[in-house]
Amino acid sequence: MNVIQPKKLLLTKWTAVQPIAKNKHFLVSKIVKPESPNSPDMAIEWIELEAVFSKSITRMRWQELRDTTMWKQGWV
Repeated sequence: MNVIQPKKLLLTKWTAVQPIAKNKHFLVSKIVKPESPNSPDMAIEWIELEAVFSKSITRMRWQELRDTTMWKQGWV
């Protein structure tokens, strides 16, 4: 399991274990917070990963980055 601090996710680098649409290296380009400020337990709702090569954007829940079978921290 990747150790992740949600507040420090912006501009972190990630490598997909299996390429996603022929892209392997990604950068967290945006953090989306929940619209409702009444949920303090969810500081971040979504993240946007930008592919380094194609510049395509993938939106996903930040918790998915914890799965080491899918993601490796850094550019490997």
